[in-house]
Amino acid sequence: MAIYHLHAKVISRATGRSAVAAAAYRSASRLHDDRLDRAHDFTNKSGVVHSEILLPDGASERFLDRAILWNEVEAIEKRKDAQL
Repeated sequence: MAIYHLHAKVISRATGRSAVAAAAYRSASRLHDDRLDRAHDFTNKSGVVHSEILLPDGASERFLDRAILWNEVEAIEKRKDAQL
């Protein structure tokens, strides 16, 4: 029998982190960060078995694109000490 485990972390701008970079790392993909105008490429990272975006009912289908989703999260928060 499998045991479910969830580990969640807050991405804080105050420590210089980016939600787009964190999403690229966790999904082993390449994403462009519009706020920093920088590409984060983790396509060579191994160990990612599955990566998926699940949306609630009524959410726009455009958020299935990981780059759009996380760049929107970054754009919504304006403070330099935002927690994403």
